[in-house]
Amino acid sequence: MDRLPRPAHLWHMPWIFAPPAILWVYAGTREDLVIQRWEWLWPGIGCVVAAIGLYVYGFAQKRRALRHFATDNLFGHLMPNVNPSRQVIKAGLTVSAILCIASAALGPRWGVTEKTVRLSGIDIMIVLDVSRSMLAEDVGLSRLERSKQAIRDLLAILDGDQVGLVTFAGKAVLKCSLTPDYGFYRLVLDEVGPYSAPLGGTLIGDAVRLAAEHFDDRAKKHKVILVITDGEDHESYPVEAAREAYEKRGIRVCAIGIGNAAQGQRIPVEKDGKITYLKYEGQEVRSKMDPKTLREMTSEGGGVYVDAGVRGIELDKIYRDIIAKMDKERREYEARKIDRLQSWHWLFALVGLILLVVEALLPERVGQAATVAFGADGRRVA
Repeated sequence: MDRLPRPAHLWHMPWIFAPPAILWVYAGTREDLVIQRWEWLWPGIGCVVAAIGLYVYGFAQKRRALRHFATDNLFGHLMPNVNPSRQVIKAGLTVSAILCIASAALGPRWGVTEKTVRLSGIDIMIVLDVSRSMLAEDVGLSRLERSKQAIRDLLAILDGDQVGLVTFAGKAVLKCSLTPDYGFYRLVLDEVGPYSAPLGGTLIGDAVRLAAEHFDDRAKKHKVILVITDGEDHESYPVEAAREAYEKRGIRVCAIGIGNAAQGQRIPVEKDGKITYLKYEGQEVRSKMDPKTLREMTSEGGGVYVDAGVRGIELDKIYRDIIAKMDKERREYEARKIDRLQSWHWLFALVGLILLVVEALLPERVGQAATVAFGADGRRVA
């Protein structure tokens, strides 16, 4: 009887690889499955292939070495306790565990959970200008991309505050109601672009009015509208809108002006696959930041104006130093906290660890056999 693994012993493989296979089959049925770290795919595959190759090579070398020592018909007598199936099972468990750990490294995420929690904080409705003038590049990035990055920095430090989003150009659009779900907010923000508002133009006043309508009027404090724009308003009465929001609803209106107020900046547009610049009556249009309107608006709206110009916006610092200190007490409220796309890497890692423990506890030899001796003629001696 052969005491080393042969291809016939591979029938154990299907159930050995069942744990990672079941996990991935289930994950594959989830429409919301997201792989966070694709860069670990090929290293993981490499580790699995290397482990299989090492075992195949090791078994082949062991067979070759034993054949130098004895013939095949003596293996059963020389190694009565060695079970070739156990060797295959142990190797398979190790490879299966490596596959699970490599899968965990990919960072699979899926699923949504909701729970009601009591939070405290400020309600902040961000009003973001997405008009074509926000495509102007004052310092490398466009004004719009700088604004979106600043909002991401703000989300990283918020804790309990509700945040919403209104985009505007020639028309204001509510993109996200007030929510403490920063993960969902980031997804909405990532989709924002120069076409997130259906009409051209810049109507700051309309955007402020729309944002004010989506606050809870039962709360008289802890409410802020934060306008991020280059300030080029086209007669939508933003000062009056800010005054009404503050006096009638208790909403403070703050504004951040971005862009070059002195020389302005050209507005890039794509035409026939090439980048050119916006022109009007044959002349290039230069977009200048208009701080005058924004200062008046925040003065009437009980807020503050920050002139970011062509510098970094540092919205996280503005929040800590200004917005968070406007009202001394933070409002408490109940809200649904939604955890989107939960990470399941731990499940793959746990299954991998269990497989390694099983492999370590599984003996390669079975039973205890009596000591057998052989004479010079090869016959067994009792």
